[in-house]
Amino acid sequence: MFERISMIGLGYIGLPTAAVFAAYGTNVIGVDIDPHVVDTINAGKVPMVEPELDGIVHKAVAGGMLRATLTPEPAEAFIIAVPTPFKTAHEPDLSFIQSACAMIAPVLEAGNLVILESTSPIGATEQLAGWLAEARPDLSFPQDAGDEADVQVAHCPERVLPGRVVRELVDNDRIIGGMSARASEMAVAMYKQVVRGDCVVTDARTAEMCKLTENSSRDVQIAFANELSIICDKVGIDVWELISLANRHPRVNILQPGAGVGGHCIAVDPWFIVASAPDEAKLIRAARLRNDDKPEWVLKKGRDAILDVLSGAPSRSMSDIKVACLGLAFKPDIDDLRESPAVQIVRGFGDLGCQVLAVEPHITALPAGFDGKPVVLTPLDQALEQADVVCVLVRHTVFAGLRDRLPDGVTLVDVVGL
Repeated sequence: MFERISMIGLGYIGLPTAAVFAAYGTNVIGVDIDPHVVDTINAGKVPMVEPELDGIVHKAVAGGMLRATLTPEPAEAFIIAVPTPFKTAHEPDLSFIQSACAMIAPVLEAGNLVILESTSPIGATEQLAGWLAEARPDLSFPQDAGDEADVQVAHCPERVLPGRVVRELVDNDRIIGGMSARASEMAVAMYKQVVRGDCVVTDARTAEMCKLTENSSRDVQIAFANELSIICDKVGIDVWELISLANRHPRVNILQPGAGVGGHCIAVDPWFIVASAPDEAKLIRAARLRNDDKPEWVLKKGRDAILDVLSGAPSRSMSDIKVACLGLAFKPDIDDLRESPAVQIVRGFGDLGCQVLAVEPHITALPAGFDGKPVVLTPLDQALEQADVVCVLVRHTVFAGLRDRLPDGVTLVDVVGL
């Protein structure tokens, strides 16, 4: 029984994980480098939109089971859930993991378990163990001592869907990749304190590759749908009807196209596989490039719509045109803007010189990168009333029935099948 766990990183995965462990009776110390995040959590509030999370965090903090801090403290297990972005050349950036290792190394003790949950390239868990060993030569680690190591290390990738994180943390199966049999055994024991699904044991490298494979598979499927939408647009076929008809085949399940692919996982993880095997990962690379190209295609559709408006009103200029962009999040009904194609598209409209009315009901301020651009965060009703062109980028529930609400004369560009 693990009675005290430290969660390193209190973002979209770390905070829900910490809150769930606390709700099930484990004392949790949450560590984050952002003072605002720490203060918000210690006030019993959450700095993000995620169903059920606010109530769980409030109860856990009020009950003394969850506490956030800027500085790591001793614990029995340390779970690292920090970002793993890629560099400009699509090479994995492990600097956040390295920083997390430097933070926890001084407080590690014999008998501890360290788990890497961050989605990582192959070999990252071994690299983490190496950094810890360099920082704490007085302790042994599994790469040298195996089951007898003072500190055991494992990889257990998160496998949750934004908007359903709290439930899936409990219900989903977990992949446990220990660097030793003892590490896997300890990790299973820890996760079974909250997980109802199966905890399936493998080695660390296979666990790393499993998460990358899951997201790359999804990326390839989305790329097929996005490519279909581009083809259908060219030949004058309704892609939404086409997919609906094709999916009536018992062995066909085509996904829905959109504005591109976003989020920290699917838009990033395939590049980790490509970086590990650049000559072999041809299909994975092609799918990633297709999805990365989709925002530019959407922007062109919007630009064509603007030019149509201008052709019918010679006295107006580009700066007179108002474009309502509906949605900034990377998927419906959340506030997560990481790697969002919608954000890229909205910035592109801003660069055209038209007035951009950005509609995102889940945020209260535009993210960084919009300074100097003619983009204003605008309520939905006001945007629909003022816009010359409406471009639907995210299928938020609040946008349902939009077609019936459009004023006469407004041009609609719908890339999500609303």
